[in-house]
Amino acid sequence: MRTARLYLRLLGAHFRSMLEYEADFLILAAATVLMQVVNIVFLSALFAKVPALNGWTFWSVLVMFGAVALAEGVGSLFFDGMWSLAWQINRGELDYFLVRPYPVVLQSSSAAIGINGLSNIVMGGLMIGTGLAHVDVAWTPWRVLLGILLLISSIVIKLSINLATNAVSFWLSSPTPLFAFAMHQVGDLARFPLSVYPVALKAVLGAVLPFAFISFFPTAYLLDAGPSRWIGLLTPVVALYCAGAAAFIFRRGLRRYESAGN
Repeated sequence: MRTARLYLRLLGAHFRSMLEYEADFLILAAATVLMQVVNIVFLSALFAKVPALNGWTFWSVLVMFGAVALAEGVGSLFFDGMWSLAWQINRGELDYFLVRPYPVVLQSSSAAIGINGLSNIVMGGLMIGTGLAHVDVAWTPWRVLLGILLLISSIVIKLSINLATNAVSFWLSSPTPLFAFAMHQVGDLARFPLSVYPVALKAVLGAVLPFAFISFFPTAYLLDAGPSRWIGLLTPVVALYCAGAAAFIFRRGLRRYESAGN
């Protein structure tokens, strides 16, 4: 509880500093909303020409878009400091983190806050809610609880992938997380059904970098769609695996950290 309180206080300090520039805050929030609106317009235009993508309707794909946006929003709002890890390593700023009585990974993650994440969370939630309201699903208390568990697990998977790919910066000399940015772009493919991609890409998105467990597999199970829908039940297991792998990679990288040398 103490760790959680400290983490929220650190984020609160960054949030208050951002609110000092109200115009920047509003412009960034509006730009994020506009970006999600553009995604919806693009999706609508696509389904105006194609009634379904391998059996997936507009509303079911909208749920996938929402799941990705929500996961990215949580990552930006609460863990945006991960994207500064390469700079912190390159500049030797981790020296300060190492001597403080607080986990290094949490200090790094709370080093920045992405206010655009708030807009993504709101828009992602709206897309998920709107999409689910237009699909024929027999909702029961069990299915609602399972849906919440799958959603939380998908967010953990996204955060874990972000941490693991940014932790690769311990082995690189660049002050920018080029590898993590590249993997983030790959993750945009999870907005669409996995079944529309070739076999090699399915293997990458389903196993190597399990972005498909952020959106496709959980949605497939909840909507009872596709022959592989049962795989969605493995989302919590994949989340635990990704979190463990990310923690392992970060610890290994931290061991080889050599400071800035001055």
